[in-house]
Amino acid sequence: MSSQLLLFAEPLLRDGLTRLLKAQAGLYSVAERPEQLQGLPQLVIWQASSGDLQGGRLAEELLRLQERWQPAPVLLLLPAAHGLGGDALLQLPAAGILESPEPQELLAALATLLTGGRVLAAAAGSASPRPAASPALGLGQWLLISGLQQIDADLAAIKRLLTPPPTNLVQLLVLQGRLRELSAARELLLLLWGPLSVAWSAPDPCPSSPQPVLAITLQQRSADGIWRAIRQRLEAGSGAELSNQSGQLLALEGLSPERRRDLLLALLCQLDSLRQRLLADPAPLQERWEQWQPELRQQAMRSLVNSYVQLPCEGSLLPVADSLLRSSDLTGRDPELPEAQPMLASLVRAQPLLVDGQLLAADEPRAVLYLELLVSNWLVRSAELVSAELLASCASWPELRRYLLQPELLATRNLERLRNQLNAQLRWSSWVERPISLYESRRRLYCLRDGAIDCQELTEPRDAELRQLGWLQQLVTLALESRDALAPQVQGLLRGLGDLVVVLLTRVLGRAIGLVGRGIAQGMGRGIAKGVGRS
Repeated sequence: MSSQLLLFAEPLLRDGLTRLLKAQAGLYSVAERPEQLQGLPQLVIWQASSGDLQGGRLAEELLRLQERWQPAPVLLLLPAAHGLGGDALLQLPAAGILESPEPQELLAALATLLTGGRVLAAAAGSASPRPAASPALGLGQWLLISGLQQIDADLAAIKRLLTPPPTNLVQLLVLQGRLRELSAARELLLLLWGPLSVAWSAPDPCPSSPQPVLAITLQQRSADGIWRAIRQRLEAGSGAELSNQSGQLLALEGLSPERRRDLLLALLCQLDSLRQRLLADPAPLQERWEQWQPELRQQAMRSLVNSYVQLPCEGSLLPVADSLLRSSDLTGRDPELPEAQPMLASLVRAQPLLVDGQLLAADEPRAVLYLELLVSNWLVRSAELVSAELLASCASWPELRRYLLQPELLATRNLERLRNQLNAQLRWSSWVERPISLYESRRRLYCLRDGAIDCQELTEPRDAELRQLGWLQQLVTLALESRDALAPQVQGLLRGLGDLVVVLLTRVLGRAIGLVGRGIAQGMGRGIAKGVGRS
């Protein structure tokens, strides 16, 4: 039996779409007007015009179509260069959104929507222009904004040089080091000159950069369909040779590209197995999740290293996998990992998810992207824990380095330097950066995006974690609080001193210099007059 479709489009486009759909061996019957329907349609297709994209009419019309033809899903076809930003696209109430699709893409989307899935494939256009900043800026604000503009411009230039990464190892290391240096300089500038709200209003240094393409396909709106879509996207992102654009030094960079990819894919596979176990276990999700994390990392490490591989160690052959598991401590927990309960409830039971203060269904595009961000953050941080243990094992087992690490880390000096830098970064992050992030209610999440490991910061309350800090970390937050409390008084004092200096220079010193100059001029005039009289 053919599926009945209701099509709304301009006459020329409507005729072309009708011919395409009717040519599919009787799979679809197309009604161009509601009077031609026999009962309710299985799908509503709306080809939006340029006039429909203006004035916020698009979302209102989609809501009317959904209310009129419920429960039929709505497929929105957008013209090229529609100008809608990523947030606007994600908030449109449509089961399917396509931008000027090819015939095969349209037919594949129809099949997905008719079986209860969701489709989103559109390029995010330019966002609405930001309001002009106030011209009255103080010295601190001007220094902050101008400094951030210069740093962001340099960061964008280096990221363009790293896409794709250069083949020259020295050049790659120099660019990555410069990227970390600029990121640290940006954080220091914000710490000294704050507040952060001034930085948020800074203009985009690269307005002409290409906008990302949103592409999400859910074959089913259940928890299984959501997880399969997220896993496919992360597997595709992990399969490429990842570059580090997070601004942080990662232990994962020490592994060879093949081992790095194998570790990420092994963790994804273990997460899938853990999800199946959570489906069959009625115990609380958070409790089981924390209990099974060490076992999950151990199995991922065992999958990374073949159980049959043996390497020489101090004159004898040892099984690599068993030796690594005996010498590694995988029971630690990353304190920056967010609570897993919301992520697990959506991935296991398809429960709604809180995103930016809104409770969204788990199959909504914004919820799917947020779940992908949470999973990718767990994936990278878990890979970091495993990679740190692998680097420690390689330090005491030289023959293992050629099997796991990059060629430049075969030298003991290079490996120890990397480990020392990672330890120093960990201590700095634990003592300084984490208390500041907790006090400012920020959380840094790692994400896999465009073949790179990047960072994204979220703002969320972290008061409970703030109260659990040690005395040394609380001193950092106390220093920040003192800075915020004293900043207005110090600014007022500096402003008063500046006014005093201006008065002294203009009223006192300037007038004195003027009087002295006038006296000199008068004296010179009298001397000239006497000389003329004598002659």
